[in-house]
Amino acid sequence: MYIHEVTAAAGRQGPNRKRIGRGIGSHGKTSGRGHKGESSRSGAKGYLVKEGGQMPMFRKVAKRGFSAGDYSAQKKIAIVNIGAFEKLDAGVSVVNMDALISAGLIPRRSQIVRVLGGGELTRALTVEASHVTRSAAQKIEAAGGKVVLS
Repeated sequence: MYIHEVTAAAGRQGPNRKRIGRGIGSHGKTSGRGHKGESSRSGAKGYLVKEGGQMPMFRKVAKRGFSAGDYSAQKKIAIVNIGAFEKLDAGVSVVNMDALISAGLIPRRSQIVRVLGGGELTRALTVEASHVTRSAAQKIEAAGGKVVLS
């Protein structure tokens, strides 16, 4: 038994790394790269297209019509807090997607409006949205407004 086996930090760093290119007795000469070929040269990159006899991934995946998470098919959700409704004109009584887009509160490409309860509401508004959180609905109704889910 040795002192480094007894201390609390023994084995903390793990095994030593492989020291390549330090003589023929220990991974020297070709340094584990083998003889000749592309992967034995300096600057060779490990390409993912070569899988050693196994069918490469890029040949398995369909080249047409395949999409991993098709972003164009996802619904564009716009999130707005009720505190932002104070920026609307005083003449606006109905808050819907068109009113929010014209006020610049949500992007033009939005398809779904989600109303959150952040901020305070001081006037009565009718809010038309796809989704309204419970806290937002309570604040809207407390200000004398109404929630319409579309």
